[in-house]
Amino acid sequence: MSTGFRFTQYIPPQENKTGFEALLEIFLQLVTISSGDVSEALAWLNSLDKQYKLTNDEYGMGDFIDDLKAKGYIDEGGQKGEFKITGKSEQNIRKSALEEIFGKLKKGGRGSHATPHTGMGDEASTDSREFRFGDSLEQIEMTDSIRNAQLNHGLGDFFLTENDLEVKDHEHKTNTSTVLMIDISHSMILYGEDRITPAKKVAMALAELIKQKYPKDSLDIIVFGNDAWQISVKDLPYLSVGPYHTNTVAGLELAMDLLRKRKTPNKQIFMITDGKPTCLKEGLKYYKNSFGLDRKVVNKTLNLAAQCRRINIPITTFMIASDPYLKQFVDEFTQVNKGTAYYSSLKGLGHLIFEDYRRNRRKTL
Repeated sequence: MSTGFRFTQYIPPQENKTGFEALLEIFLQLVTISSGDVSEALAWLNSLDKQYKLTNDEYGMGDFIDDLKAKGYIDEGGQKGEFKITGKSEQNIRKSALEEIFGKLKKGGRGSHATPHTGMGDEASTDSREFRFGDSLEQIEMTDSIRNAQLNHGLGDFFLTENDLEVKDHEHKTNTSTVLMIDISHSMILYGEDRITPAKKVAMALAELIKQKYPKDSLDIIVFGNDAWQISVKDLPYLSVGPYHTNTVAGLELAMDLLRKRKTPNKQIFMITDGKPTCLKEGLKYYKNSFGLDRKVVNKTLNLAAQCRRINIPITTFMIASDPYLKQFVDEFTQVNKGTAYYSSLKGLGHLIFEDYRRNRRKTL
């Protein structure tokens, strides 16, 4: 009798989310988009409820708001008694971003993305996996491999095949100091396209990833417009763009200052931007030119890229734009720094950052 495959109708798994949990997931997304404005997020959620009937007679929007307060997600401590999100909400927003951007990457065969799993390294972990070509003999767990052979082939004539081998995985202990630069110039919301929300989600996901998986690593976050300044992870949900130009020079100078203070061997800069540098600060005045790639601004930016290369700080640029003249600038910037550049859609932004972050984590100096 021949063997084969029998196909049946696919029934997707049911998510047993309560009315509160389902609404909370949407609320956290909306409050991120609204830069922490709870009233605006609830107004949007109420409009979505009218359109898509998210609530019912048993559980309404009023019940949801009461639960948000009772469970500690919002309180009325804002100005004029307005709602504001709590530390619990901020943490849940970061965890939600981590799951959205990184959580769907699974272990599998070769592909274009790194995965949140361990590999060759210098510190043994508790994770085991099947043998792969290139694994060293020291990694093979002989007791587990022999047990697999007995289970797979029986207790009679013992033999061991490659498919029976089990390997103890390893983790790397190399520490990395990362500065994440986020462009908050006006173009990040220009032409009706929201580019700042995905940038915020990536920053929150990266921060949560480092906190959970690499507690010895450091992450500093910089925003840059006309000037550049440091913000904390706690500030990320509230981040919004301003009527700013793009002072990439100020961002790079601040990033280099922060990394000079770090004693780790691996240092790197991630920069998320959607436009060309358009601004410099000269004393108390700003030199601005929004109409093209001003050579004065560009040369200063390229000089800093070269300085970063000389002190072994690679810059990974994530350009959220596809204009040919912008690509030409980023190519020149990347060549001077000998770094990396990605021209990404907003959808793929998080995966690219995650892949490059893990590649730096596994670097042996």
